Amino acid sequence: MAAEKSAGAAEKCAEQRVGATGAAVAEKCAKQPVGATGAGTAEAPAAGTPSDLAVRQMLAARSGTRPEDWHLTFKARQAMRVACDAIAAAGGREVATQLFTCCTAVDPITSAGLVPRFCDIDPDTLTIPAALAGESSAVMLQHTCGLMAPAADAVLAAAAHARGAIVLEDCAHCVGRLATDAEGKPLADLSFHSFGVEKMLPTHFGGAAWVNPGFAATPLGADVVARLEALPALGERRAKAARHYLNQIRVLNHLPAGISHALRRRLTANGAFEPAIGEIELAGGLASGPERPGDWVCDTARAALAGLDANEAQRREAVAAYCEEFADVAGVSVPAAAFAGEAQPLLRFPVFLEDAERADAAIKSVRAAGLYAVAWYREPLFPGVTKPEAYGWDGTLAAWPKTARACEGAVSLPTDVAPERAREVARLVIEAVR
Repeated sequence: MAAEKSAGAAEKCAEQRVGATGAAVAEKCAKQPVGATGAGTAEAPAAGTPSDLAVRQMLAARSGTRPEDWHLTFKARQAMRVACDAIAAAGGREVATQLFTCCTAVDPITSAGLVPRFCDIDPDTLTIPAALAGESSAVMLQHTCGLMAPAADAVLAAAAHARGAIVLEDCAHCVGRLATDAEGKPLADLSFHSFGVEKMLPTHFGGAAWVNPGFAATPLGADVVARLEALPALGERRAKAARHYLNQIRVLNHLPAGISHALRRRLTANGAFEPAIGEIELAGGLASGPERPGDWVCDTARAALAGLDANEAQRREAVAAYCEEFADVAGVSVPAAAFAGEAQPLLRFPVFLEDAERADAAIKSVRAAGLYAVAWYREPLFPGVTKPEAYGWDGTLAAWPKTARACEGAVSLPTDVAPERAREVARLVIEAVR
């Protein structure tokens, strides 16, 4: 039951967070007819189609890169798995990463037979500091909530490369944005972007990997590219489940808990429902092998990407308002990177209160006002895993004190709101800590 509650939490969030634009896109897509291919057969492959090319061109235009260096997958975690498989095949063993993340950001590592080497985070950046990355085969540069810290990111990438490690960039929360150096050159060897549930795009499915051309010229990089290009087409049953996802979760979330859990499990078992996080993904595995996304997913992503400029502009304004309201507020900590430079288009605005009690009170107050706040990463390997041992973790945070502190009081605030609403949310949070 605990696993079902954790796995279902993302579906609940997905329904709550579909805004007016997202709902319109999702409803339009849900009403599109299922293709002519039979159940269980492959949907028309996306790779090389106009839909696939259009998405890759849009991602390239946003990031100042080339379309041919982008590769699309059904889920971003699948692209990560492809990279981890290649690293393992080349003799790699460890990947430096963090516990202050979603379990699906670590599942590709464990399911490929690699060992996650968990590092404490820097509270100013919410990512791994260069000094702690160690001698791992690869290092994960995670942009939690879409937060980038140019100087720290560059130091981490340089330190990893100096040791011969690969830099993997988790851009799940900042689709189309890449960490770059002072000259504007991307820092990572591989960068992973999500179109999935609770991300920047209201699309629920789809992901992409960007492969640095310099890395692609190496034997390992060439292997990653070959594996991505050889991915099978998305099966029709999974494609159909993706098309019906939003309407399914609307029904499931309004049924009594016992009935909802039983029906969710039954639908998942027969392939009719594609959960945001599968039960096996709470235990170190992946629910399905890597696949290309299919034209429907690409078309949905393309429609959402067309509105991303406006989406980001609104979030920048909300972030700027939060930064003004939370400046020098006792009892509320904000990563220093959020205040540096121009306001970033964060997926959520992360704040950290003194303890879980105050954090819960703040979330309750914000939600009572009709706004949306979540306790992202309050549980390490969010939303909480069922088999910590599958991750080489003992289930405690004694060895990671900064991570423990962050998890205890973590609150993520909405950024897809007007600045005035952001200020209202900030005031509610401030009142909760007094």
